[in-house]
Amino acid sequence: MTDTSTRPIQLLVVDDHSLFRRGLMALLAQDPRFKVTCEAGDVGEALRCVARQRPDVILLDNHLPGVLGVDAIPALREAAPGSRVLMLTVSENEADLVAALKAGADGYLLKTVESHHLCEAIVKVMEGESVVSPEMTTKLVSALRSQPAANGHAASAAAPPTTPDTELASLSARELEILHLIARGDSNKHIARQLDIAETTVKIHVQHILRKLHLTSRVQAAVFAARHA
Repeated sequence: MTDTSTRPIQLLVVDDHSLFRRGLMALLAQDPRFKVTCEAGDVGEALRCVARQRPDVILLDNHLPGVLGVDAIPALREAAPGSRVLMLTVSENEADLVAALKAGADGYLLKTVESHHLCEAIVKVMEGESVVSPEMTTKLVSALRSQPAANGHAASAAAPPTTPDTELASLSARELEILHLIARGDSNKHIARQLDIAETTVKIHVQHILRKLHLTSRVQAAVFAARHA
């Protein structure tokens, strides 16, 4: 993929609600890191945009006319293998989340996400990380625990290959405690409040956890905890 350090991240916005789509585009236009090169209201139009523009990241709604967004992911990936797919939807359905990850989505965000978190998520997805709304992380963990075999592919989409148990054993008692809270979907602020420590201390612990487990994101840590902790 083209080096985005010399140009804005090229985006395709796919949403059938024109008011939301235009508002999102206006929001993203305020950030110099992004450039919306195409918009679509359905899957057919999205496929034509992908073939023409080859966007870096596709912001994809799930509830689209005719074909659901999650069902369109394979076709979008085939049309533009280098593009990353970030679901941006109102659906809090666990099945939609797992289906999206199994289909190859690089992230799953709810439309209630704060604007600055959305922008940072786009950058993370562009850099190869997986992102999931904190509200959905617990549901992902629950799905992995209840159906480990069926959702193995979903886990691989959100996390790297299994980390050996010896690396889990390298975590301190406090780090293990924080790992379990991450798996529960707690934010750094909530963890800090619950453990009565500074939020900056939590951030440091999270960094150590990711480094020791060879992970790159909180989502991966939550998935790891569901499978091993």
